[in-house]
Formats: sequence, structure tokens, C-alpha cells
Amino acid sequence: MHEMERLVKSKQRVADHGEVFTPSWMVEDMLNLLQNESQRIDSRVLEPACGSGNFLVPVLARKFSTVQDRHGKSDFEKRNFALFALMCTYGIELLADNTQECRSNLAELFNTFLDIDENDEWAKAARVVLAANIIQGDGLTMTEPNGLPITFAEWGYLGKGKFQRRDFQYNNLTARTTWEAEGSLFQDLAHDLFAPSRTYPTMTAQEIAKQVLSK
Repeated sequence: MHEMERLVKSKQRVADHGEVFTPSWMVEDMLNLLQNESQRIDSRVLEPACGSGNFLVPVLARKFSTVQDRHGKSDFEKRNFALFALMCTYGIELLADNTQECRSNLAELFNTFLDIDENDEWAKAARVVLAANIIQGDGLTMTEPNGLPITFAEWGYLGKGKFQRRDFQYNNLTARTTWEAEGSLFQDLAHDLFAPSRTYPTMTAQEIAKQVLSK
């Protein structure tokens, strides 16, 4: 297949949405420039035009490699840190089919890493996480198709199989980053001003799996 044919789904989609996929070799070269961050389990990675996951899938694979190296001897720790690695992976995609494909690709990678099928409770928990983390919307206007602001879940792993979720509006998160920048006059106030829109009780993976998919 011609190289250009592998980088586009259709000429119409290129014309309408500027959709072109980054080749895998280029993705790997770019990730190698940020190797420490791309392999760190708790580094939060956001791709604001994620397509079907050309960047996010190899990022998650790198995170899983770290999980295996550090926690592979304990099935309990491996599962929980694999879920946390997924929780730290975010994407925004304008097109609905790409959004679903991205979620599916990341879910398949997660299931393969843990050697589970889609009916396993860990796989169900992963789908809940992906519904919250991979959003159909416009990364420029920071809105979903219904016009509402994009909201992301901030996940934390508290240890011993317990997770914490807090929801923030994307536009607030970007503003908070500016306010927290080193040297900003407002960096000490940022924590107080940018409160989560919702805070959940601590949850296990099993409790996350029982939640209704939000999107």
C-alpha cells in the first residue's frame, strides 16, 4: 500500500477535518525525545487530536513496560498499576468513529497486557476509565459536540487497590497550568481557585467496573 494511503482514511475526511495519521516510526522517534516521561506510569499524557490512538497506544505500551518491570512479580500490583497507567492517558477527538476506535485500541492493549477477556471486571473498569478519559470533542474550543465544556477525570492511585477520582473542566485545567507556572504571582492561589466540579468516594477497580459508562 502506498505510504499516503496508510495515513488517511479518505480524501474527503482530509478536506473536511484535516485528518492525517502520523506514521508509527515518527511517533516512536518523537516519544524517544521524551523517553522518561513517556515511560513513567503516573505521567499524565493528553493528545488533543488523538485519532484512533496513534500516539496514545505506544505511550500506554511504554507505561505497561514500566509496570511489568516494577510490579510484574505481584499480580495485585500489576493489575492496579496497569489500570492507573490507563487512568493517566487522555485524548480528545473530533470524530465519533475515531473516538470509539481509540477507546477500543487502548482497551485491547490493556486486556492483552493483563491476559484477560472483555468480560473480566478489570476490563470493565478499563472501559469506564476510557469513557471518561477519551472524549469526543473539539480541542480548540474545549467543548463536546453538545456545546458543553469538556470535562476530564483526574485519577489518583492511593495504594492498596484504592483509587480517587475528581472531575475538572478542561478549560479550568489549562488555566490552572498557567496560574501554577513557576514565577506566577498566583501560583499559591491556584489550588484554591480551581476546585473540582465533582469529587468521588475512593473506589476499587471492582467498584469502578460497576459504574455506568458515562459516554
